[in-house]
Amino acid sequence: MANTKTALKQWRVSLRKRARNRPARRSVRTLLGRARSVIRAKQAEDATTAVARAVQALDRAAEKGMLHKNNAARRKSRLVLQLNALQAASA
Repeated sequence: MANTKTALKQWRVSLRKRARNRPARRSVRTLLGRARSVIRAKQAEDATTAVARAVQALDRAAEKGMLHKNNAARRKSRLVLQLNALQAASA
């Protein structure tokens, strides 16, 4: 537990930020999971839209500071690589 007044205030602020960011991070994880499951099901048309939604959510989260920009970029890169592999296999 914090000892100084400023540390206590910072702790309260961090709790508020955490409460605000948790649902948004959860929705990003949900969209990523949906995109991955559609890719695993080998549904190319649905996968494209699911990946687009996930990428938008990741961009929004990075822009608002909920995720580090490099973290969002890494996740987007991996997701698009999976999508490209699916499209190459189905072509």
